[in-house]
Amino acid sequence: MNNMLKIFFVTFSLISFMAFGGERIRFPKNPNLTETPGQLCTSPTTIRYPEKIRYCERNVDSYLKNAIIQKYDRLFGYEIRTMNRGDFKIDHLIPLCAGGANSEENLWPQHKSVYAITDPLEPLICQKMLDGKLLQADAVKLILQAKMNLDQVPAIIKQVQAL
Repeated sequence: MNNMLKIFFVTFSLISFMAFGGERIRFPKNPNLTETPGQLCTSPTTIRYPEKIRYCERNVDSYLKNAIIQKYDRLFGYEIRTMNRGDFKIDHLIPLCAGGANSEENLWPQHKSVYAITDPLEPLICQKMLDGKLLQADAVKLILQAKMNLDQVPAIIKQVQAL
């Protein structure tokens, strides 16, 4: 019985800490690649870059944005809907400038603390694509690496600048 009380106490303490004292993760730091695997543009409005990349104009309506937020809250236990909506954007995992699509498979709710880190990389990558110094496949790999490993973004930026 004494061991049962110890187990109960440790379990209760851990649950209480998580519920009241521990840090709760309220929003994603990275896209969930199961729900947001990324998708390239399939209905282009134009073709860009020396590589002839299909480009889709920005076209994500409010209904889809809200549905994506609800999905991330429901599936992963985030609290995005209770937070300031102005602190989030619906991010294109593969940016439009790199040939990304406006589809649900390419969209996720990104907090301002995350896009402050990753956003400087995107125009740099797309400029290198325009200059013919970076292929789309390599650009997508770098973007995914950055969005899944925020601590690597400064090194990735330096790598892209050196191209």
